[in-house]
Amino acid sequence: MNFMNQLRMMTYASLFVALIAAGAFISIPVGPVPIVLQNMFVLLAGLLLGPRWGLASVFIYLLLGTFGLPVFAGGTGGIGRILGPTGGYLIGYLPCVYATGLIARKNKRSRLVDISAMITGSVILYAAGVPWLKFATGMGWEKAFMAGMYPFLPGNAVKIVAAAFIAGKLRPLMKG
Repeated sequence: MNFMNQLRMMTYASLFVALIAAGAFISIPVGPVPIVLQNMFVLLAGLLLGPRWGLASVFIYLLLGTFGLPVFAGGTGGIGRILGPTGGYLIGYLPCVYATGLIARKNKRSRLVDISAMITGSVILYAAGVPWLKFATGMGWEKAFMAGMYPFLPGNAVKIVAAAFIAGKLRPLMKG
């Protein structure tokens, strides 16, 4: 990858750090896990930046939040958020973005592939978040699924469809 491509990708990764943080500010508290837009931007980072640069953008976002910058849901930050009930979702963004980017890169670009990649990424996200929520709060499995996954599935489906359309529009613009 030449210098200009590296610079372009660093710029895009930086923009996604900002978008993920902005998505966290759009937060609706509904229990221990709020409804946020940041997961849509994590999925988009995977689709548009690929596994490596998507992972870099999410890692930087998490690093900023861990060091106390108010980039997590509700304008919060600090290691307590990583160790708290939503920490599994935050850490889960790393394998989520990587898997989404990997699937999108390894297959022919299509809306169906994008949606499949984001569904896979979302499954990974819930697989990291729900158990962490269960253990961090001491709730049972059924309650953890009720508080940390089931109510979010319809909104997640809408975000996935929206992200697939956004990715389709932005990919041609990001090539040059």
